[in-house]
Amino acid sequence: MAKVLVVGASVGGSIAANTLRDLGVDTILLERDLNYVKPCGGAVPPRAFTDWNLPHTLIDRKVTIAVVCSPRHYTEFPVASSVPNPETDFIAMVRREKFDRYIRERAVDKGAELIEGKLERLEVTPKGVRAVYEDRRQKTHTLEVDAVIGADGAYSTVARSLGLPRLPMAIAYQERIRLPERLMEYWHERAALYLGDDVSPDLYAWVFPKYDHVAAGIGAGAGRTQAARQLLANLKHKLRDQLAGGESVKFEAHHLPMHPRKHLSYDRVALIGDAAGLVQQTSGEGIYWAMRSGEMAARAIVKHIDAPTAANLRRDYDRLWWRAYRPTYLFLAFLQRISYNSDLQREIFAHMCDDPDVQRLTFDGYLTKHIAPAPLHVQLRITAHWIGTALREWRRLRQLKPAHA
Repeated sequence: MAKVLVVGASVGGSIAANTLRDLGVDTILLERDLNYVKPCGGAVPPRAFTDWNLPHTLIDRKVTIAVVCSPRHYTEFPVASSVPNPETDFIAMVRREKFDRYIRERAVDKGAELIEGKLERLEVTPKGVRAVYEDRRQKTHTLEVDAVIGADGAYSTVARSLGLPRLPMAIAYQERIRLPERLMEYWHERAALYLGDDVSPDLYAWVFPKYDHVAAGIGAGAGRTQAARQLLANLKHKLRDQLAGGESVKFEAHHLPMHPRKHLSYDRVALIGDAAGLVQQTSGEGIYWAMRSGEMAARAIVKHIDAPTAANLRRDYDRLWWRAYRPTYLFLAFLQRISYNSDLQREIFAHMCDDPDVQRLTFDGYLTKHIAPAPLHVQLRITAHWIGTALREWRRLRQLKPAHA
């Protein structure tokens, strides 16, 4: 019987394991540390719950109000698509310790074998893959499988075993803060993004609500790891009135790959999620993309289990992935370049978030994971608004320069 090893039992690996078991494939799920909780903002689009039949009891908060705050502008608007639907117009906030565990345990209930151990290396041969791992007692074991799915994160051992280079990384650093109920009430339905050099020179900072606390964090690009603590301290100072009296529960940090790999598949091996670099540049969103890539990679491997060559897997995983999602990735990468890297860009971005057309298009894309071209008259209206905003903010910033000279 065919056997597939999934390395990494976070959301992507667990969805891959669920899919493999649904398709009748013998599955081993290898997780380095079953007690590890991946640091994460925890924002999930509602379609993930319908796509993979997940219960809404996994949701801590349903965010229905979005906040964007630049150094000089504050805007607040509803989470709503072009065709409003209260059943799906929200951002689900989850805790990874609860969310990941449910999906992983469901895979085990379906018959996946769960092993706690650290992958040391892979050896790909014409007949299969030999995986060497070390268990919690530092004893070495060897597994012989037909194919491998690498779901082991930004510093993927699977990718390293294939001789692949490390991807450029951004850092996410956040603190869980338990707030008094009088302050927590404000955050029950709100999630906020903050822009500015003081909190994130090239990405954004955030406050996301959870069941009894908020996650306040910052994202920063490559080479800014040392600055992360100070950036988070700056965010907390900026929000000192809203976070006053909060109890620090936990600090969390992790790296995010900021560019997809050239290939997602290799002979007998497919990479998914962070291991494949499938993180959205503008938002840092990775949960949904890890889940979707996990399912697609699993289906491609099962289809070609008798001949899981790079060519076969790329045809039915890589090609299908980019056919479906390349426009989304290209658009969001472009948006990141024009939105976060200067005061002018940040002010334009924040003001454009006031535009109802921009709001609808943004949430249509986020909620459906598909960016549809806007009608021409809407494109022209948004363009005119953008140009007007850019000229106004450019003039304002020029007038401010002498005062700071």
